[in-house]
Amino acid sequence: MKQRLLHILFWSVIAAAFIGPGTITTAASAGTGFGYLLMWALVFSTIACMVLQEASARITAVSGRNLGEALRIYLFDTRLGRATVYLVLTAILLGCAAYETGNILGAVAGVSLIFDLPGWQVTLAIGASAFTLFWFGTIHQIARVMGLVVAFMGVCFLTTALVIRPPLTEMAQGALIPSFPAGSEMLILALIGTTVVPYNLFLGSGLAHTQSLREMRLSLSIAIGLGGIISIAVLIVGASIAGTFTFEALADELAASLGAWAAAMLGLGLFAAGFTSAVTAPLAAAITARSTLDPDRQSTAWDEEGRGFRAVWMGILLIGIGFGLAQVQPVPAIILAQALNGVILPLVAVFLLIMVNNIRLMSAETVNSLRFNLLMGLVVFITVIIGISNVARALTNAFGVDLADENLILWSSLVIALLISWPVWKMIRRVRIESPAHR
Repeated sequence: MKQRLLHILFWSVIAAAFIGPGTITTAASAGTGFGYLLMWALVFSTIACMVLQEASARITAVSGRNLGEALRIYLFDTRLGRATVYLVLTAILLGCAAYETGNILGAVAGVSLIFDLPGWQVTLAIGASAFTLFWFGTIHQIARVMGLVVAFMGVCFLTTALVIRPPLTEMAQGALIPSFPAGSEMLILALIGTTVVPYNLFLGSGLAHTQSLREMRLSLSIAIGLGGIISIAVLIVGASIAGTFTFEALADELAASLGAWAAAMLGLGLFAAGFTSAVTAPLAAAITARSTLDPDRQSTAWDEEGRGFRAVWMGILLIGIGFGLAQVQPVPAIILAQALNGVILPLVAVFLLIMVNNIRLMSAETVNSLRFNLLMGLVVFITVIIGISNVARALTNAFGVDLADENLILWSSLVIALLISWPVWKMIRRVRIESPAHR
């Protein structure tokens, strides 16, 4: 039992990465604006996260190659493949930098709900704490510390949600019956995007472990499931207030209805969410850079104490600290970081689906079964729709086009996703029979 708890604690680093201030913002905003109607999006995103993270970790456990190394090895032979690898790496680094800004600002906002301290002091304290943890700790030690902080964060939000006593019938309907109330489309996209984060796939795949496949799957699923429950608790807390969501409005409402302790719990939970993500984002960036730039692990610069590895996490951390010292408002920065997720998620998800069907990388016993292919295929298909929708919205906004009909984007994305599905399916069939043992 002790070993099982340690394994769950280890994989809780994934929950620590996706439950950041962005999750708090979007989940609470969903509760404030639509009550429990969008809870199903969090349920789906939690399942989708489990599916993709399991596949990513399975690649490493079976082949000894993590996701970034597989990306480099299988795509770097052609000019288009090299461009794709560098595109993914660049997008991951930019995304982590944007998330880092929101993470630190969110943690500062959490502290400000409890203590009247200058923001610059809190920012420097968070940055110094994260720096110390990186400089003196190993990846395994960081993962376990983040697991403990996630447990603390869960206690904060779950306690507050339970005291609110939400209506169970409305919760069950919202969790099990998908609905798309008017004006909720972008929020649904953000709810999924805040949980299914592409850099987490590289982070989870890059965490070396000695667990069996069975133990890894169980521990990983429990850790992510608990993270999903925390996200749902945040939505429940957000549903307790009326009007426009802000951290301050939520704290005031909780203090008025439950007492000052509830506002303090919100502040502590928000701080914990920001701090854990402020640590995992630079770590994920460094792991991704190492796996794509040194897939054969020949350079000592990409060891945990190497100059390349440290330069990446240090750069991401300094960017977050810099924006924090500039006193950028937290909510806009967090929402911007969420939007970057949708650009690269489909590309990584499609590649992941192909790789876990690759006989040469995996084995006949560990490639996807038909049942898991159907489930993972559905998840990847939806991420493709989300990604295309994000790109369409970004282009229309860039050119100042006012799209009155959101359905046009969604249906166009669906058609494009269907067109992409056929060549992806053909490639999956090909890589499943490439091995001489399967000819």
